Amino acid sequence: MSGQGDAPGLPEPAEARTRRRRLSFIWLVPVVALFVAGYLGYRTLSDRGPVVTVTFRNADGLTAGQTQVRYKAVPVGAVETVRLSEDLQRVRVGIRMNAEMEGRLTEHARFWVVRPRLTAGNVSGLETIVSGSYIEFDPGRGEGEAKRDFAGLEDPPGVRSDEPGRVFTLEARRIGSLDRGSPVIFHDVAVGEVLGYDPPGFEGSVTLRVFVRSPYDRFLREGSRFWNASGVDLRVGAEGVKLQLESLRAVLSGGVAFDTPPEFRDQPPVRDGARFQLFEDLEAAIAATSRERLEFLLYFDGSLHGLSPGAPVELRGVRVGTVLDRGLAFDAAREVFLTPVRIAIEPSRISFPAGREQGGTADEVLVFAQRMVAKGMRAQLQSASLLTGQMLVSIDFLADAPPAEVQMEGETIVLPTLGGGSDIMGAVSGIAGKIERLPLEEIARNLNDTLASVNRLVGGPELRGAVGALSSALQGVQELVRSADAGLTPLMRRLPGIAANLDQAIGRANTAVASIQRGYGGDSVVNRELERLLGRANETARSIRLLADYLDRHPEALVRGRTDRATER
Repeated sequence: MSGQGDAPGLPEPAEARTRRRRLSFIWLVPVVALFVAGYLGYRTLSDRGPVVTVTFRNADGLTAGQTQVRYKAVPVGAVETVRLSEDLQRVRVGIRMNAEMEGRLTEHARFWVVRPRLTAGNVSGLETIVSGSYIEFDPGRGEGEAKRDFAGLEDPPGVRSDEPGRVFTLEARRIGSLDRGSPVIFHDVAVGEVLGYDPPGFEGSVTLRVFVRSPYDRFLREGSRFWNASGVDLRVGAEGVKLQLESLRAVLSGGVAFDTPPEFRDQPPVRDGARFQLFEDLEAAIAATSRERLEFLLYFDGSLHGLSPGAPVELRGVRVGTVLDRGLAFDAAREVFLTPVRIAIEPSRISFPAGREQGGTADEVLVFAQRMVAKGMRAQLQSASLLTGQMLVSIDFLADAPPAEVQMEGETIVLPTLGGGSDIMGAVSGIAGKIERLPLEEIARNLNDTLASVNRLVGGPELRGAVGALSSALQGVQELVRSADAGLTPLMRRLPGIAANLDQAIGRANTAVASIQRGYGGDSVVNRELERLLGRANETARSIRLLADYLDRHPEALVRGRTDRATER
């Protein structure tokens, strides 16, 4: 049995071996893909900037996933969500900003929606008609506290953070047609714009903020003056009808103009945010900012009708100042009403001799005023325009001026005055009053009665009878003239022949005289008598010719006689 098990010739069973399987390269593909996806996800998450919320009044033109946020026309973010606020009064827009903008999202940053806007000053946002609205981003200047919740601007700001220049404050009693975006003008060039204004308070003044671009902001010094150059300035005053405008843009949206007088140009530039007074016009600005302005007080007894603040003050016809204001005062001592007028004189408008100061101390001005008044200087009202009836204050030297003295009222010098000068409008009013007092109705009634009497006389039977009789008499005279003309015609025809025969006789007589003269001598008595006879004959012939010519032209002279003698005389 055992032998069978160990039978020779049978092979031994083989030893079992375990075979190890290798990892396939195909598994590297998902690993690499997973690595790339993770890297891309990391990059995407790391590149994603912060999300900020901007609140607007409405979401007009904004679409989630489409509207971009731009800075200088470069996309820096996109709108992700648009939803209403909890009180339904505003719209909260979620914006995903780019990562590089994270450090710029500070308290100085501003957001606003760019849409097509048409204002009186300019036109903006026209490109959004094709591309659609977008949100503009301005990071602001300098560093600030990080912020993620912003209040969007409803209108674009007037000044961007990267625009060089400075902002100044103006105080005004009224702003006229000034509004946000109105230009700031320097020598007819727009160098800035009005950023906005605060609502007026109880005192009535208005505060405006204006931006002046560089380098024009360096032209503002202590003493610079701003005035309202809004629209078209049409003024009817003491200087007649005056029309003035700065530019077409100022006509449409108003404007603010400024300048620095020569006497202030050596001053250092003003600091940022400096405050200036905004005057109503250039004349008011000049009168209020003159360095050496002198104020005086005048008292007039008459009416100040036609004299308004801003009216000129003239010295010998040259403007040297401005009327500041006028009032009404009661003099209890004399029990009369007086009309005080406060004026400002600008010595810079007068050429003083070299080396003499234009101004001086108060005492020097008082002494100078006393010396001028002693020489006859007086102030009086005069008519400035017959068209408008406006008045002005005229200062001149009068040789026959009544004695007067300079007085002081507090620290103000009171100059003597005379009763208002040539009040043309008052004279016209007086004439109109006299005409009104004429009995025009009575004169008209008398004239009507006279015309009626003349009409009755002309149409009466007496005048008609007299005219008929005169017509009959004239007809008889005409018949008489015709009869005389018919009877005298033969005589008139013979008169030329008589004159011709008389001329022939005179010729023969002259020949005879010549013969006699040769025979008796030129100085004989016969010769002299013949000369007188021939002279008379010549006069007779000439008279007959004149008579013939006259009767040929005027045959009626035989009846009426000559009628031209009185005319000839």
